[in-house]
Amino acid sequence: MAEEKISYLYVSLAALLWASTASVGKILLRDLDNFQVLFYTSIFATMTLFIVALFQKKLYILKTYKISDYWNFTWMGFIGVFLYYQFFFGGLMFAPAQEVNIVNYTWPIWVVIFALIILKEEFNLKKLLALGLGFIGVYMVVTKGDILGFTITNTKGNILALLSGVAYGIFSALGKKMNYDKVVSLMLYFATSAILMMLVTPIFSEIPSISLNQLLGLLWLGAIASGFASVFWFLALKHGETAKMSNIIFLTPFLSLLYIHFLVGEQILISSVFGLIIIVAGIIIQSNNKNKASTSI
Repeated sequence: MAEEKISYLYVSLAALLWASTASVGKILLRDLDNFQVLFYTSIFATMTLFIVALFQKKLYILKTYKISDYWNFTWMGFIGVFLYYQFFFGGLMFAPAQEVNIVNYTWPIWVVIFALIILKEEFNLKKLLALGLGFIGVYMVVTKGDILGFTITNTKGNILALLSGVAYGIFSALGKKMNYDKVVSLMLYFATSAILMMLVTPIFSEIPSISLNQLLGLLWLGAIASGFASVFWFLALKHGETAKMSNIIFLTPFLSLLYIHFLVGEQILISSVFGLIIIVAGIIIQSNNKNKASTSI
């Protein structure tokens, strides 16, 4: 019973922290661009996960990995952190946070698609229904409920948000084949992004001086919403049943809407809520309790 209670605590903390990403990112992007936000976020997340790995006495694992393993960490970090967050933060620059957050949350649907293509997993009626519901939900969100008018707004932002979901879908599907330590591998994924951001930010943007408020926001995104939230999720899976923890984590996008309303000041549209419900319903339908839950970042 104690194990079950602590697992619920960990998964609740993970959901609450992850849910803040879109709203905090949107606020920071009022003065910074997506390159600058990801530059600092990657560094702070890497530092936080390094400290966690040090505290858990896991750094010795780095010596056990081969060159081929580090190559895996590099391209997985490129897809799952660098590309994912570039697209996600880029989407937040051009569209309302509620739309970007919901369209991005199609990533579990993309996991199904890429698992079929890459891992040759079985396709069935449940997965087909999940895909259909996912795209119906997205269409409802991007048309703001005007499903017969075929009027799609904020096209650039929503395309970037969709690409973020695609990137994370590829990352998660490929991650099914790997069995690395979760904290150490996530640290290396963010480290890859940090190195890439140090190279590309001076080219496509600039490394800015930041205010105290911006520093706090970037620390929150990197250390708390990316670093500690992921650790809480790993601990939830360790102490609780994967199926139960996965069902609770589905609350994350709904919590995000509350953050977006109260922190960003956006009016949450009914079409956004219904669209999200349809998407999550599709995800739940296709979920197989026998499979491990994918790791979100």
